[in-house]
Amino acid sequence: MKYSNGDADALKKKFWKAMSDSPFVFLELNGQSDTSVPMTAQLDKDANSAIWFFTQKNSSFAKLGKVTASFAGKDHEMFARFDGTLSVETSKERFDQFWNNFVEAWYDGGKDDPDILFLRMDLGDAEIWSGDLGLLNTAKMALGMNVHDEAEERHVDKVDL
Repeated sequence: MKYSNGDADALKKKFWKAMSDSPFVFLELNGQSDTSVPMTAQLDKDANSAIWFFTQKNSSFAKLGKVTASFAGKDHEMFARFDGTLSVETSKERFDQFWNNFVEAWYDGGKDDPDILFLRMDLGDAEIWSGDLGLLNTAKMALGMNVHDEAEERHVDKVDL
């Protein structure tokens, strides 16, 4: 089912909130499922067309290019799969913006560690599902009643992030 722009915008806003609450995704190079690993997305509330990652220069993601990310919200009420393109982020300001103690714990040399690779994922299309079926539909499921139509209405197909 297609949503109106207002409904799609509301779901995208809910998606970004869910991502900020739990910024973890499975990221993989397209066509290379063996590269799929959990990564911590670095988010900027004013830049909703990109996310950033710290990784190592020997990582599979150093190949750059097309990637797909899968996301599940911590409350399991939001799910998404989105694609994009990885490139090296060269902005020192952006690097400093996202550097923190959690990132530093991965790099023995701190900010100057020669193995750090800082990447930007420019976002493309996404499929977003809202799993919030509400109390009535949860009761229906418990009773074995059909909630397929209600679940379908929570799905937005192919939106731009």
